[in-house]
Amino acid sequence: MKLQTLLTSALVGALALSVNPATVIAQEVQAEVRFAKQVEVFGLHIYATNTTGDDKLLYAANILAEYIDNDEDGVPDNPKIMDALLERKVAIVMRKTERERPTGPRPRGQGLWDEETIPNGREQGRFDASLEEILHMVTDHGWEGAYPQVFGGWPGSEVAQAMDLARGGQFQEVPGEYPEGAWYSYDDETCEYNCQVAEYIYWTLTSILGAQDYPGRLEQIGREWRLNTREKVKEQDPAVYAILTNPEYKLPTVLPDGKYKARTFTIQAYRPQ
Repeated sequence: MKLQTLLTSALVGALALSVNPATVIAQEVQAEVRFAKQVEVFGLHIYATNTTGDDKLLYAANILAEYIDNDEDGVPDNPKIMDALLERKVAIVMRKTERERPTGPRPRGQGLWDEETIPNGREQGRFDASLEEILHMVTDHGWEGAYPQVFGGWPGSEVAQAMDLARGGQFQEVPGEYPEGAWYSYDDETCEYNCQVAEYIYWTLTSILGAQDYPGRLEQIGREWRLNTREKVKEQDPAVYAILTNPEYKLPTVLPDGKYKARTFTIQAYRPQ
């Protein structure tokens, strides 16, 4: 055998030995990630990868149903909001983690990760992100679509005017420092005005419903949001409290717990959009 061939063979062998078997296995698993299942909720869909737990997928379906049908009588509480969601063909898209890169057809929609979906999160002192991400889809498309002058993500809508008070001014871009006394001070510079409105709705509604009220939570979120209870929102931010508790809009009054009573959901095979 020629010397060059011997050297080449030795080099290949050395490289093979230097590869961590765990890395090879991880790469193989990563290559197998694909969208494989879905659940339908009032004509909307939650799509999930094969790495997403069935329990997390079904839990998310129950959370979505409770946001839409909060009194759990089997009928959407506000047909105008439901129509707006269906018209915009919105969806929730679940993966195991944000880092996953599925192969094959990939649906579009609001992202939600298995690892951040935490049933009974409050009892564990952890925040369940499904309460936020699913709500974003419902409010950004359903509420805004049904009542644009109230929930629109632009300056001048009713909720935006309340937000401007909460931030201490109307800021198209995130300020270097918020005014003293501001109780909503989200500082992500990539979050433009409409994004700030969406986050404000999330903070205010979930605080009114009790999702942010458990030991240690205010210390986690205080830099961004300071009114973590219903009483604080009602006292310090009466403008948004009046909007979110206005019976005309039939918004949620009870925090979803992932135990929707009016229907049992089933998992189906994923059908590409």
